[in-house]
Amino acid sequence: MIETKIDDVIFKLQEEHDFGWLASLGRVFQVFDQQDSGNISFGVEKNGEKLFVKYAGAKTITFSGDPQDAIHQLKSAIPLYLELSHPSLIKLVDHFEVSSGYAAVFEWFDGETLHPHWSFPPPAKYNDPRSPFYRFKNLSVAQRLDALERIFSFHAYIEKNSFVAIDFYDGSLLYNFTKNEMKICDIDFYQRRPFFNTMGRLWGSSRFMSPEEVTLGAEIDGCTNVFNMGATAFALLGGERDRSFELWEAGDELYQIALKAVEPSRENRYESVSAFKLAWDSAVK
Repeated sequence: MIETKIDDVIFKLQEEHDFGWLASLGRVFQVFDQQDSGNISFGVEKNGEKLFVKYAGAKTITFSGDPQDAIHQLKSAIPLYLELSHPSLIKLVDHFEVSSGYAAVFEWFDGETLHPHWSFPPPAKYNDPRSPFYRFKNLSVAQRLDALERIFSFHAYIEKNSFVAIDFYDGSLLYNFTKNEMKICDIDFYQRRPFFNTMGRLWGSSRFMSPEEVTLGAEIDGCTNVFNMGATAFALLGGERDRSFELWEAGDELYQIALKAVEPSRENRYESVSAFKLAWDSAVK
């Protein structure tokens, strides 16, 4: 294991890697090196402007795959951020190849991930007052409903544009506690429809996954994403996997809508994210 220092940050890699290209983007003030995707990310600042840089090509300490696969995946994700640009999604501003890998540059969003597993693994995520998830769950229901509106709006938008969410979970969410603003930060595995499960178990957290996301050959569509949205509602307003009404905080009408969304049988769910959101919005009003 190799310890690397760039400007004010220190991180570890499996082997040495050239990050000299980062200097042209600014001074590195933060590093995110605990992802298992094969990416390492940096916060950089230049002339008072902050950027978020996602990079593939280095052997991060939690990645067991081939860095070339991570490079290919990051390159493949670039069109998604361009085509699915939305107020709820972090904004891509540049992307380029360097001799040792590939970089995607985004506007900086001053938020905290709701699933920082490297800092607050369960059960700390749920009961440590410093945990972003704990702090989020202690916001008012109205604030959390506003955050969910941003999530649901984005997924209704991608559905309209013939895409489906893959690997969406609370680790894809950033929340700014000062501005009470939610952003989605990771859509790298989203797919254009039609899309079928060719893996058996797709990427993602089992806490948010529908039955078809673990079923080889199953179609992944808007109805699948209805389940994802319902699971998100239970994570942010209820007891996550414990979907009892006792742990739900937003009233019976929204509870029934969320419960229908996470029905194991597709035919019992809303047929699309837009239909789910229409019911949800009517209940919120």
